[in-house]
Amino acid sequence: MANSKRQLFLKRRMRVRNKLRKVTANVGRPRLSVHRSSKNISVQLIDDVNGVTLASASSLEKGLGVVGKNNLEAAAKVGAAIAERAKKAGVEVAYFDRGGFLFHGKVKALADAAREGGLKI
Repeated sequence: MANSKRQLFLKRRMRVRNKLRKVTANVGRPRLSVHRSSKNISVQLIDDVNGVTLASASSLEKGLGVVGKNNLEAAAKVGAAIAERAKKAGVEVAYFDRGGFLFHGKVKALADAAREGGLKI
């Protein structure tokens, strides 16, 4: 019997998270975690060693001018915002955690905008 979309998503998310856990065990680099819903997109810069969120950005923020939108433009603005906030927090390098989302479309636009903003992921 075929897996449901949710089961496939959870399998992908755990596969990505476990690979990141192995790579980041000794390095201590923060993780750039992306969440995409049907209406919004958000991203967090997480320090897993201390269990602290260093910076975050979301399309729900009024300052970005894309409230309630979930398109490529909104993803690019959120990516640029997180790169700027990461620099303020003193972070230049992070691991990209796409979760169970495919690296395509909005997730890719967010990552590209963060890279253009100076964040190495």
